[in-house]
Parts: sequence; C-alpha cells; structure tokens
Amino acid sequence: MTREEKAIVIEDLTAQLADNPNIYLADISGLDAGTTSDLRRACFKANIKLAVVKNTLLAKAMEASDKEFGELPNVLKGNTSLMLSETGNAPAKLIKNFRKKSDKPLLKGAFIEEAVYIGDENLDSLVNIKSKEEVIGDIIGLLQSPAKNVISGLKSSGGKLAGILKTLSER
Repeated sequence: MTREEKAIVIEDLTAQLADNPNIYLADISGLDAGTTSDLRRACFKANIKLAVVKNTLLAKAMEASDKEFGELPNVLKGNTSLMLSETGNAPAKLIKNFRKKSDKPLLKGAFIEEAVYIGDENLDSLVNIKSKEEVIGDIIGLLQSPAKNVISGLKSSGGKLAGILKTLSER
C-alpha cells in the first residue's frame, strides 16, 4: 500500500469516526468464512457497518479526529474490526446474540456518545444502554401516565356523581 493510498484510507476512517457517534472495536479473528459471513449479514440487518481495519491506520485516524478517544487507541493490538452504528447498544446486542453460537467476536472497546468503554467485561453494561428513541418513549410514557390517571378518575367519579344526583333528585 503506497503512502497516498494510506492517506486516503486514513481520511476515510477519520470521516467515518466523525460521522458516527457509536464506535465499537471487536476481535473477530479465528472465525471461519461461513461464520464471518453470518456476522456480516447480521450486521447488515441491524444497520451496523462492519469493517476490518489496520490498527496503525485506525490509530492515525483517531489522532486526526476531533473526538477524544481516551484509552481506546491502546486496545489496537491483534485483529481489529470496526463496528459503526447509529444506535448505541445495537452492536453490543449483536455481539451478545452472536456469542450464543460462537465464542467470538470479543469486544475490545467502544466509544458511545463521548464515553469510552475498554474490555469485554463491559458488554453487558453496553447492552443495557438505552437508545435515544427508547429514552424518549420512556419519558412520553411517564408524562402520559398522570394524565391518564386524572382522566380515568374524572370519568369514574363523574359516573358516581351523576348516579348520586339522580338518586337525590328522585327522592
């Protein structure tokens, strides 16, 4: 690979890092061709971009990026796959589900909305991160709950009040 080609790859990786708020680094080495193909299909269905990258080029792209990756460049050893997603927990869920059939992929680290996670032991906490849409849904549900209680209370007490008034008017 020539210097010019490397520069183009670094620019492309820097743009991808800037455009995606959720970045996962995983190790998929040791997977056979069929399993790797299944993983790529699962990533495509979950709207996750999966790319195998050279560690040195990714490290240079991280340096060139405006984002602060903290200790994340230190995990760039061995084989590294880059998983990019709009949803913060989608790659973590995919990795966890895929591990039911295989012992890979291993999570090396993740950059989720300015937070850095290092190591495979963070997989469960990353799975439990709620997406923006899930948080908005929870907030809307919480806001609607008191209104529903008031409306149902008014409906039920309105019926009781009408019954009491009818009984009193009959007497």
